[in-house]
Amino acid sequence: MPIYHTLGQIPRKRHIAFRKPDGGIYAEQLMGHEGFTGTSSLLYHNYPPTTVKSARRVKEVVYQPDPDQTLKHRHFLTSRAKKGGSPTLDRTPLLFNADIAMLYVEPDQNDAHFYRNAQADECVYVAKGEGILETIFGDLPFHEGDYLIIHRGIMHRYRIDLGKEAPKLLVFESRGHIRWPKRYRNEFGQLIEGAPYSERDIRRPLQLNTHDEKGDFPILVKQTNGINEIVLDHHPFDVVGWDGYFYPWAFNIHDFEPIVGRVHQPPPVHQTFQGDGFVICSFCPRPYDFHPEAVPAPYNHSNVDSDEVLYYASSEFMSRKGIEFGSITHHPDGIPHGPHPGRAEASIGAKYTDELAVMMDSFRPLVVAMPALEIEDPTYHKSWVEGQHMEFNPPTS
Repeated sequence: MPIYHTLGQIPRKRHIAFRKPDGGIYAEQLMGHEGFTGTSSLLYHNYPPTTVKSARRVKEVVYQPDPDQTLKHRHFLTSRAKKGGSPTLDRTPLLFNADIAMLYVEPDQNDAHFYRNAQADECVYVAKGEGILETIFGDLPFHEGDYLIIHRGIMHRYRIDLGKEAPKLLVFESRGHIRWPKRYRNEFGQLIEGAPYSERDIRRPLQLNTHDEKGDFPILVKQTNGINEIVLDHHPFDVVGWDGYFYPWAFNIHDFEPIVGRVHQPPPVHQTFQGDGFVICSFCPRPYDFHPEAVPAPYNHSNVDSDEVLYYASSEFMSRKGIEFGSITHHPDGIPHGPHPGRAEASIGAKYTDELAVMMDSFRPLVVAMPALEIEDPTYHKSWVEGQHMEFNPPTS
């Protein structure tokens, strides 16, 4: 995250004694990725972040793959997913590989515990809902359409406004560091002219709430494919100040500026984030191609060395039939795919689209997780043959 930011009180120089009013020293902590060479921040605590009273393993979190590895296009309907629970502990795994996992949750409660994912960066797309992400770096308000980037190891807690529209959260867990695409940045890290967003579109924590409380404070840490409980002897949000380049941030999909052309533009123009082994793209409302004979719908293409996953954040998508808000399609490496019958012809002459979707392309094959089978449309792979696709109706019992 190449924007320097600071909140609260910090000393004049790094690694010097920063005195409290009573003469004690604030506890300094470096947080960052790639050891001491990646982006990092320095935080100053009222109490050392190491004062752990107890530790225990709470549960295992291992994603179970669908034993049927038949190669086919697949469609999942998150509207049929289980509702309720915790925004951090009750996520349903849908797809995964060694680099990236996609999960989904519609929480109906706020967590009492603090949460830290120590094995993955998280990109959380807020399809519905609003609230505040409380973090050790300060509060980060969020609302519909936001991408929340929560780097590995950042302690946080959701405060969702449960009195408003029910939240729908699409979660990507990344083994690598989530960042802006390299081609959008100059050699100094600044977003270049022509990139589909600028630093003005990036929202950072602006309010630091410092707590000075002793007691038992449970922190749930995801690490080594499990949830671990660590009980701290003080409130973990005891930071009085920090500065650096490593912190949570937000970007709203409606601040993405689409790149259009005379003829159809390929998916890389929609890229929003870069990870290790995957990319995330945003398909937003935009004018269609303006060549008089342009075919705005995408041409058929083969996913050679990548899987394509689309989350439909609206019920409209130019090339698809039979999808709804919250649908997820998985088009794996090894099978060509393209517009559904009639969609290419119907797109000719169209001037504009209101589609909204989040795409994740992975460069290693994805595996379908077992819980996703409960919300799968089993006939989707036939939907390019006229009259073959039947609407998915889940069992009522």
